[in-house]
Amino acid sequence: MNWTRLPKLTFWRVVLAVILATGFYSALLRFTQGLGAATALTDRFPWGLWIGVDVLCGVGLAAGGFTLAAIVYIFHLERFQPIVRPTILTAFLGYALVAVALLFDLGRPYRIWHPMVMWNPRSVMFEVAWCVMLYLTVLALEFSPVVFERFRWQRPLRIVKALTVPLVIAGVLLSTLHQSSLGSLYLIVPSKLHPYWYSPLLPVFFFVSAIGVGLAMVIFESNLSARAFSREIEMPLLVDLGKGMVVVLAFYGLLRFHDLASHGTLRYLREPSTETVLFVLETLLGVVIPLAFLAFRRVRESREGLFAAAVLVITGFLLNRLNVSITGLEASSGTHYFPKWTEVSVTLSLVGLGFLFFALAVRYFGVFESHSAGAEARRQPERANTPVPVV
Repeated sequence: MNWTRLPKLTFWRVVLAVILATGFYSALLRFTQGLGAATALTDRFPWGLWIGVDVLCGVGLAAGGFTLAAIVYIFHLERFQPIVRPTILTAFLGYALVAVALLFDLGRPYRIWHPMVMWNPRSVMFEVAWCVMLYLTVLALEFSPVVFERFRWQRPLRIVKALTVPLVIAGVLLSTLHQSSLGSLYLIVPSKLHPYWYSPLLPVFFFVSAIGVGLAMVIFESNLSARAFSREIEMPLLVDLGKGMVVVLAFYGLLRFHDLASHGTLRYLREPSTETVLFVLETLLGVVIPLAFLAFRRVRESREGLFAAAVLVITGFLLNRLNVSITGLEASSGTHYFPKWTEVSVTLSLVGLGFLFFALAVRYFGVFESHSAGAEARRQPERANTPVPVV
């Protein structure tokens, strides 16, 4: 056996191995002994960490895929082309892992296929299920050129490239539907969800915040990829995305504040409660502090400042989704929910698998498209049509 060909043992690989091992144990426990043995869920509080993080957060964090694809292929801002492939890969892995997470969430996971044949068009969850399935298919097709190029399958490559714009349009429509519909799920509990988070505009809030965190995830992923794979970071592109993030966050913050004020919800800020603390923390981390950072050009155009702002936006987004799905419902349920370590280990394992599959895709496929090569290829037709000067 050639020991020199084995992967080098590093601290983070050991951490990943431990996380995956504990996640495997928790998965066995869940699928052999049921939700009661593997979670802290009860009949009074049936949705917990797996719905809040694995579904609500997972779908939102993958929103960079449809956002950047629309920027490049619909609005024709082709300078963002170099970061499209890793963004699409991140979105594809995110949605694929959401589908896996649903197997843990469902009481009877072997019935996950039922929405395909048992239609209920009046159900929001039915619409979400179909949109997620269809968009996962769209993402697979959008990423497929990377696979076709790797194996030099020219004919399917030409077919998929010819269908790029229709696929992107379909992806934007599907994403708009299910990102907002995840918020619509909670419109049926106006008397149970805390006023900080209940609003008729919840579908709009979910959609707009998904766009903001999608841009933040592109910045976050680009920074980590540059460090992990020794690549040059595309700072001019990320600076432009940071400017777009400022606009989205400002719009989202103003819309939320206006909604809270119009419904008289701001009076609850005088109450010293857990909900108030987490609401203020979510607002500061997800909106106020990132906007204050990005207001300064020096911060906005620095790698560290932009990365810090992206991390804050992502943290605030995670808090928001957990507040909607857990914090805002605890008081009305009359019980206290705190996840078991097995729930946490499954969630961490899904995140770890996402990092692992991303690294493998980068290693074995051409995920990072060469910007210079692409620009050179685009210039070649121009050069061919340029007359050669006669000396």
